[in-house]
Amino acid sequence: MEVTTFDLAKPVAIGADHAGFDYKEEIISYLEGKGVQVKDFGTYSADSVDYPDFAHPVASAVESGDFAYGILICGSANGVAITANKHQGIRAAICWGDELARLARSHNNANVLCVPARFVDTGTAKEMVEVFMDTPFEGGRHANRVGKIACM
Repeated sequence: MEVTTFDLAKPVAIGADHAGFDYKEEIISYLEGKGVQVKDFGTYSADSVDYPDFAHPVASAVESGDFAYGILICGSANGVAITANKHQGIRAAICWGDELARLARSHNNANVLCVPARFVDTGTAKEMVEVFMDTPFEGGRHANRVGKIACM
């Protein structure tokens, strides 16, 4: 596995449940303001919903290769991360700070960032997205480890 960066010529997939709806809207505006194309997979309101209904489509979109990476947001980020990681080609990482977002990318080649809306503020969430986007996978010794993640 070689050093990889995100192909930002491709759009970013984003989804959230009701607890992450407001953060999703802010992150979409933030990314679009930077010229990044974003595909919103929902939810489209703060009404109560089931997080797998949004995590699976985002994970499938990233797994297909049609999207640069994914962002999922729910209250704790646990539900969306568990759901996304059921997809063979997904490495979803729960992050609550810049350093975790950087390590998720550089050491684990994470391709879905999971944000816990009830535990970080929107400024931190946007900073994590920025770090996640800008950090390449280091490869090297980490590539061997990442290569052992998939169950085949």
